[in-house]
Amino acid sequence: MGALTLAVLTIGFDITIMNVALPTLSTALATGTDGLQWIVNAYILMFASLMLPIGAVADRYGRRAVLLAGLVVFACASLLAAWADDVTWVVIARAALGVGAAMIMPTTLAAIAVLFDPAERGKALSIVVMGMGAGIPLGPIIGGYLLNHFWWGSIFLVNVPIIVAALAAVAVLLPESRDPEPRRADLVGGLLSIVGLLAFVWGAIEAPDRGWTDPLVLTALLGAVVVLVGFLWWENRVEHPMIDLALFRDRQFSWGNANATLVSFALFGLLFVVPLYLQFVLGHDAFNTGLRLLPLIGGFVAGVGVGTRVANKIGHRIPITVGLALTAVGLGLGATTDIGSGFGHAATWFVIAGLGIGSALTPSMDAVLAVLPPERAGSGTAITMTLRQAGGALGVALLGSLLSGIYIDKVNTTGLPPAAATAAHDSLGGALAVAQRLGLPNLAESANTAYIDGMNIVLITCAAISLLGAVLTFLFMPRSTAQAATAHSPVHL
Repeated sequence: MGALTLAVLTIGFDITIMNVALPTLSTALATGTDGLQWIVNAYILMFASLMLPIGAVADRYGRRAVLLAGLVVFACASLLAAWADDVTWVVIARAALGVGAAMIMPTTLAAIAVLFDPAERGKALSIVVMGMGAGIPLGPIIGGYLLNHFWWGSIFLVNVPIIVAALAAVAVLLPESRDPEPRRADLVGGLLSIVGLLAFVWGAIEAPDRGWTDPLVLTALLGAVVVLVGFLWWENRVEHPMIDLALFRDRQFSWGNANATLVSFALFGLLFVVPLYLQFVLGHDAFNTGLRLLPLIGGFVAGVGVGTRVANKIGHRIPITVGLALTAVGLGLGATTDIGSGFGHAATWFVIAGLGIGSALTPSMDAVLAVLPPERAGSGTAITMTLRQAGGALGVALLGSLLSGIYIDKVNTTGLPPAAATAAHDSLGGALAVAQRLGLPNLAESANTAYIDGMNIVLITCAAISLLGAVLTFLFMPRSTAQAATAHSPVHL
């Protein structure tokens, strides 16, 4: 369990550390917004698009072998990023980090599905999820400290000792497991899934900046739909498919995946708007922003523990339903934020939302693991992680467009020179910089108020989706999953 937790710790850490480092990278690498976007997006593109085929490869050739290879790729990519001297090499290194993450994540979950019996599986999953969750505030805390005391490459080097420890632990402690009767490799399915997901995630990432009606965005999204429909058609007809679509006939598997995606949507939405609120509106630096995310992570960790224990006793439906409802309550409270609200208000709803997200996430993922046949654990868990990442990318794109539209509509730039007005409309940070440079406190207040209005709409949207998920889960997810949890025995190899 320690080996698996070490393996995923750096992935959670990597989620937020780049947010701290982007301003420094912009100066050190002499790059603009486009370069910074590719540094962030190269990782997401590789991570989201490669998990499905890698999950199938892990089932065929061995989950420990793929996990070890993923850790090596992650370590090498971290070293490359740390010593890169231009933006192109940093982007290449970030893409390689995404490949490593795509190898690490599904194989870790597959190992849990195969090696732990039903009574222990939920506990094991909760430990791994908490390990990833711990990385979220650690990113800005450690990243902020390193950037204040060392050169920018240190934020990548910090991964290496953890990965070395994970490599040793996995090599010594984790038994190998694979499909004892591997099927013929589905090369066509693998290619279709990669192309379709790459196009979909790229379109979702680019849409807020280029516009949803931009020809390139429309081409990418429509092309992705066509390719992914073709992928499903192929998988439903080929003799040895890469993923078993029959799994979706099981309501527990389907609703477990749906709920894991909904919870991720809420979490990604929260992490999308809150750091900017803490940094720009409340005026905290990156290090202190990370510290102020601790109530969210504390609630999340507590929720993971409670959700796991309740799910082990009465099944998955109730903790998922209650967790989604709590998430809606927390986000709804967050949507009441105004310009005079302080960190005390934020900390309160952070705890409630974190508790709800943690209570729902682990039982949702465990509901999926409970029905996976051991020989298909890699491809099955890859489905869950791919849906979470693709859904999260689309959610952030939609929420980003929503936030941007409200902010631009409400920020008051009357009387500003055209260049200053454009900068103020582009972002909250740009508006505050203009306000400071020109000595315009009214502009700063207008920008902060406009951002809070947009943030509140994003939070209430996520709250509504979470509440809808809670209602649908209560109505349609199997009432008792306690028996399903024992459907498959662990395989100790």
